[in-house]
Amino acid sequence: MRIDRQVAAMAAYGFVSGLPFSLSGYTFRLWLSDSGTTVTIVGLAAWIGLAYSLKFLWSPLLDQQPPIAALRRFGRRRGWLLLVQPLLGVAALLLAFSDPLNAPQVAFAVAACVAVLSATQDIAIDAWRIETFPSHRQGIALAAYVWGYRIAMLVSTFGVIRGAATIGWHRALLLPAVLIAAGTLVTLLAGKQVAASVSPVPRRTLREAVIEPLMSLLRQPSAWLVLAFVALFKLGEAMAGIMTAPFYLHLEFDKIAISYTSWFSLGGSLAGYTLGGLVVARVGVGRALLWTGWAQTLAMGMYVLLSVSPHQQLVLYATVTTEAFAQGLADAAFLTFLSALCMREFAATQYALLSSVPQLAIHTIGGVSGLMAASLGWTLFYAVCMAAALPGMALMVMLLRRDPRDTGMNPTLDRRPS
Repeated sequence: MRIDRQVAAMAAYGFVSGLPFSLSGYTFRLWLSDSGTTVTIVGLAAWIGLAYSLKFLWSPLLDQQPPIAALRRFGRRRGWLLLVQPLLGVAALLLAFSDPLNAPQVAFAVAACVAVLSATQDIAIDAWRIETFPSHRQGIALAAYVWGYRIAMLVSTFGVIRGAATIGWHRALLLPAVLIAAGTLVTLLAGKQVAASVSPVPRRTLREAVIEPLMSLLRQPSAWLVLAFVALFKLGEAMAGIMTAPFYLHLEFDKIAISYTSWFSLGGSLAGYTLGGLVVARVGVGRALLWTGWAQTLAMGMYVLLSVSPHQQLVLYATVTTEAFAQGLADAAFLTFLSALCMREFAATQYALLSSVPQLAIHTIGGVSGLMAASLGWTLFYAVCMAAALPGMALMVMLLRRDPRDTGMNPTLDRRPS
């Protein structure tokens, strides 16, 4: 019964994590576009997501006790959550009352605060999950988290966009802001860690927590080739996705039509994740990456088709479904690949470092996608996005040729997913 309570808490944590991610990302960029800002500024908004890429820099801080003594009785993880979550709720409310047209600097600053606090919340939730659930229950915990996360993304994309079409952006943003603030209640109701196998986390210096795990990765054969592949594999798809908000408006789709894309995205991605997991189990992670990577690259051709199909809602929904399905396929293989690269003793830190590599590429190079779209036009821009995926695919072929065991790293590493 207690474990069931914890699984429910993980689903609730997934929900409160998914809300701010979308609010400071896609929904915020669509709000900027709808407010009349230029596509260049919309593209720069992608840099707000750097908070999720760089969270490993301050993650060692959350391994210490929370700075407020009164919160320490809740434990490290819940203590930090009870500090961060109220601040995140306040930031989400401030975002709802901001004005991206007349005061874009303030809106950007508030959205950045939402992203930083949200990323910090994610660190604490991940740590709580790892310490609360024994290894054989981690899959159940992650499944509950993903379902909560995806439902939250529907609320903060479909719900907000649909609401903005009828009651305006400010009122539409209030509901997810209130739900984000309710994350504090989830933490108060969640129990303490119950996994008997969890041992106390030793205090580590910054070098021990960040530098040494990174150096142990870099000492492995083919390490730089692997890191280059990790950085480039999602780049083309991410560049394409960053600019969908102004792209859809340019094609004169109304907010109602755009809001319905969330449902097609949900169905496509869940189907893609499911099939992608089966493909990995059937053919191995390396070949699965190669196959699903090509599917991801070819799926971007639907954006090219959509660019010459204004007002065609069927083409819009086909594009969203195809892209989400292909992205789910590729993500299932890619996340398995990242997990397989991690040594057991450094699994948490190495996974955080590895998962930040593609995000750094996406939110830096991806930040200039608005300039590219403005200068190239939408059709040529999406053709360039397809081409941007090719270097990553070429590196994957090189890795497979160097190491038939699929991962491209030294076989002495513990390849079990962390």
